[in-house]
Amino acid sequence: MLDCQGLSLAVDDDPLVMARLEHAQTHGARAVVSTLTLIEAMNPQRSRPRWDFVISRLNVEEVTHHHTQHAVSLLRAAGLHGHKYAIDAVVAATAMAQPGPVRLLTSDVDDMAKLCDQRVLLVAV
Repeated sequence: MLDCQGLSLAVDDDPLVMARLEHAQTHGARAVVSTLTLIEAMNPQRSRPRWDFVISRLNVEEVTHHHTQHAVSLLRAAGLHGHKYAIDAVVAATAMAQPGPVRLLTSDVDDMAKLCDQRVLLVAV
C-alpha cells in the first residue's frame, strides 16, 4: 500500500519504491492506493503519462462507508483530530482492510503507527 509520499516517489520513478512495487507484483501481492491518496498526491508539475502509467499498475481502493467508520474509530482511539489526520486515517483503515500481511510505504511512520495495527508493517520512504 502506498501513502502520498510512496505514490509520489513511484510517479517520480524512485528506484527503491519501484523495486518494491515490482517485487510485490512479481510475488502476487496487490499494490494498493486509496482514492484519497490520488487526490493528495496530485501535482500538476508531474508528467501526466507517467502518473497514468503508475496508477494503471495499482489497485485503486474506493473509500467506502466502512473505511470511513473505521477511520473515525482509529482517530478516536489515537486521540487525533480529523482535520489534520483524516487522509492518514483513511489510508490506515484501507490498509487494515487488505488481506494481511500488509506493507505500507509511508513517509509518516510516527503518525501511521498511531493509527495502524500490528498487521500493517510500516516501511519508511
